Amino acid sequence: MIHINKVRELTGVTVRTLRYYDQIGLLKPTSKTEGGHRLYTNEEIKKLQQVQFLKKIGFRLHEIKDMLSSCQWDWSDSLKSQLSFVIKEQENLKKIELTLRELIHGIAIEGEENSIAIQKIMQLSSKDKEIQQYYRESLFKDREIKLWEKVPNMTSDSSDSLEWIALIGQLKRYMKDGPKASKVQNIIRRMDEKRLEEFDGEDEFLNKLWEIRMSSKQSDKLGLYPIEQDVLEFMNQAYAFFMTEKNNPQSE
Repeated sequence: MIHINKVRELTGVTVRTLRYYDQIGLLKPTSKTEGGHRLYTNEEIKKLQQVQFLKKIGFRLHEIKDMLSSCQWDWSDSLKSQLSFVIKEQENLKKIELTLRELIHGIAIEGEENSIAIQKIMQLSSKDKEIQQYYRESLFKDREIKLWEKVPNMTSDSSDSLEWIALIGQLKRYMKDGPKASKVQNIIRRMDEKRLEEFDGEDEFLNKLWEIRMSSKQSDKLGLYPIEQDVLEFMNQAYAFFMTEKNNPQSE
């Protein structure tokens, strides 16, 4: 016979949990000491290990009790059903993960305006993803769809997307300095470098994408993160000034 405290040492299952298993009839001890301490055999230890394993793969205690007590239990159907449940849970968790990323990145763009970021993400999450996909395919050619996959998005944790998000957030914070301010132009310079790194020679695609971005209605239908019109206009002005300076450098 194995004392309940020894069972705890051997299995890592707490005495409190073992008592609870006894109360619900899941794992009853073979006998008890004169002092009332529960005693288990090797068979109960094996059953306990089965309980812990089944818990680990997601079964509930009442399900485990039925599974281990019935010799007629259909293990194949139970395991298939559990696998389907786990896959669905993974899909749900993935959706939550993407929404959390969007919120974190939205706050990075909006700065201290957390409520604005939350409102925008709520707006995005309410849209039908399949409709957005259909609209995207109607706007872009097959080759451009592949380019679209390289466009930074709010659900990505890639270093490229994170840098774009940070740059837009910085640009919003320096709008008060005007489009020609050195801080603003440094941000635009880095944006232009990233444009060349990822989309050099793809001006047609970028121009189309920018036209869509400048339209709040089209941006919404495409599922783009909402950016205020004044921010987009500011970015346009800052970029126009940058390109003028780049193409017409002052003579020394």
